[in-house]
Amino acid sequence: MIEFIHKIPILTTILSALFFVILYRHWIYKNKPSYLFWWMIGVLCYGLGTLTESIVGIFQWSEPVFKSWYILGALLGGFPLAQGSVYLIFHKQTATIMMYVVVTIVAVASVLVILSPIDYSLVEPTRLTGKVLVWKNVRLITPLVNIYAFIFLVGGAVYSAYRYSRDVQFKNRFIGNIFIAVGGLLPGIGGSFTKFGYTEVLYVTELLGIILIYMGYQTMKQDRTISIYEAQTTT
Repeated sequence: MIEFIHKIPILTTILSALFFVILYRHWIYKNKPSYLFWWMIGVLCYGLGTLTESIVGIFQWSEPVFKSWYILGALLGGFPLAQGSVYLIFHKQTATIMMYVVVTIVAVASVLVILSPIDYSLVEPTRLTGKVLVWKNVRLITPLVNIYAFIFLVGGAVYSAYRYSRDVQFKNRFIGNIFIAVGGLLPGIGGSFTKFGYTEVLYVTELLGIILIYMGYQTMKQDRTISIYEAQTTT
């Protein structure tokens, strides 16, 4: 059963790649708005993160793949998707300032991850976990980015769902945002299990997460009502 679960990221990677292509075409069609760009980058990072998990599931652990996984998953995580919501909800200038702050934090942390030695006594051939990093303080940075992602991806979707819930004509937009909120929450729950060595939980929640986020995206994309957000009505 565990060996099967280790192959789940392969499916998640394929679904993320297809979702990325759909978002890319939408981004081009809508004249390249910032919010769609970051959602597109978010799904790309999501898929690259699960790709590293797929590689480990097939070929077993290696340091470059592990560090790529940590940067793409633990550090970036839901940040790009959350940044898309920030560009949707906030004024563009404010969203850009917020983006630069978080990107700087992620960049510094990524360099530290790359430079950190590995405690090979803690390495497991088919399991990825941040506990193998010798520089333990690096792991203290990830909650900062994850909190940002939670607030603006999950919280942003809940906030949008609340606003849309006040008018029955926005029923589909309300449902779509609920899908995205739950889909954005699941990988975070799975990620918390990796701290205790249960990386397999993350693999399952990542798959469910991308499916729900896609369902939310499609539900709102097919809706014919006018968005409450200026960024979606001016592109």
